[in-house]
Amino acid sequence: MEKRKIIKIVVPLIIGMSFLSACAAKKDASKQKTTLNLMQTSELTTLDNTNQATMSEFSTLTNIDEGLYKLNSKNKVVPAIAKSVVKPTNGGKTYTIQLRQDARWSNGDKVTAQDFVYSWRRSVDPANKPVYTYVFSGIKNADAVVAGKLPSSQLGIEAVGKYKLKITLEHPMQSFNKLVTMPVFLPQDKSFVQKIGTKKYGTNAKYTVSNGAFRITKWTGINDSYSLVKNKYYYAKKQVKLNKINYATVKDDNTAYNLFKTNKLDDATVSGVVAQGLQNNKNLKKVNRAWTYYLQVNQSAGSPLANAKLRKAISLVVNRNELTKKVLGDGSTAASSFVSPETATDPTTGKDFSTETANTTQSNVKKAKKLWQEGLAESGKTSITLNLIAEDTETQKKVAEYIQSAVQSKLNNVSVKVQNLPAKGLSNKKTAGEFDLSLWYWLADYADPINYLGILTTGNSMNTGKYSDSVFDSYIANAQVAKTRTVYWSNLRKAEKRLQATTGIIPLYYVKEDHLVQDGLTGVIYHTAGFADYTRSYWK
Repeated sequence: MEKRKIIKIVVPLIIGMSFLSACAAKKDASKQKTTLNLMQTSELTTLDNTNQATMSEFSTLTNIDEGLYKLNSKNKVVPAIAKSVVKPTNGGKTYTIQLRQDARWSNGDKVTAQDFVYSWRRSVDPANKPVYTYVFSGIKNADAVVAGKLPSSQLGIEAVGKYKLKITLEHPMQSFNKLVTMPVFLPQDKSFVQKIGTKKYGTNAKYTVSNGAFRITKWTGINDSYSLVKNKYYYAKKQVKLNKINYATVKDDNTAYNLFKTNKLDDATVSGVVAQGLQNNKNLKKVNRAWTYYLQVNQSAGSPLANAKLRKAISLVVNRNELTKKVLGDGSTAASSFVSPETATDPTTGKDFSTETANTTQSNVKKAKKLWQEGLAESGKTSITLNLIAEDTETQKKVAEYIQSAVQSKLNNVSVKVQNLPAKGLSNKKTAGEFDLSLWYWLADYADPINYLGILTTGNSMNTGKYSDSVFDSYIANAQVAKTRTVYWSNLRKAEKRLQATTGIIPLYYVKEDHLVQDGLTGVIYHTAGFADYTRSYWK
């Protein structure tokens, strides 16, 4: 009897506890976070992808728009607005791409082939003052359009139906599919842009529409914060778990760290001294980026470092391991080539391209001294004063001081003057060629070695050091028109080796981006080249 009574009491108790647990679970589920707080290191100035190329712009565009293709979590090209990743015809020169018909802009307009044609033409039209024109080179007539020799209507892209594109190249481009994942190749809602006018388009939230997972709100065009909200017209909206992403401009590392500690930032990037002190923090995530810091060397006629032996000597006195471990201390690693590790695997060898083309990172002061004296004699000089310019950030100041000390302490008859400048002032100095050494970096736009090496060809606008080598140029030219991947990768390997042999630049270190990430945030795709994709992220 006693047992029966106990059973009668316990069973309802268990049922009651189960009911309460279920209610608690439902209550917890209803409280699940659907908002993400992120930061930018600079103000958002425009979302017109045709005439700007800033990090804040590209990172925002990555999360509100989609192009033909995008990168997945393994950095592989997958379809986005295109229905499939197509293979070219006509000897590798023609891409016929069918678009999905359920893609819409955030105002409800359908995404059509004409939206791609309109955007790409704007991106090469000199009237729009575009800044990223070099990436279009290889698409039929792109160079002639950029030079003002042909109208933008002659660019090799056309709509052959409402949802079908035909893209024509001047020669095969082995990296084409990766190339068009860049934000500069995004479409634009032609009817919307023409209605409000190109001068207004992308200048604030009211004058911006998007075709991706989110749309932008609360952006006036000049404020330091804005939000992305879920796009109800997005074709894959069921895969989007977040309702909102809030962005704030945070330029100071200490501020970023404090905002993270007080739960006002969910994913914060830190660098410099702050990053050094957080290397054992449980929330620190180190992200590999296709990001190389290097010294641009002014090699124009009459410049002291036009002599290859003098350039090589400077490279040999830099102890890159000491620089990364004692000066930086943030997880960055010594650079042994221009192309950073994990950017791309050479499919013809199965090896990481950076690793298979690596040079030694060891300094060699004895050899450097010998080359220095020989270079001075060949240049007809007894001593040299070098002007080293760098940005006025904490990290670049420290690196510039280290380079100055290494050169002056280990080489004879040389003086290095350091000038740290704001970003705009630094850019002006480089454009004018008013430097001997410039501390700079290349953050790859897409994961292919040619995106690094191609910017150092003779006459390239990114090549402010005026490196010019006919052998190097020929390797890049051969790669650009290669019909097979074997020829393509062989020429890229030769180009990297030639760049090192001639000391076209002086690689210093590879950046590992330090993120502080709140517990529970998952699903973020941190791309090696390109920008972090938060569109499928969620809270556990």
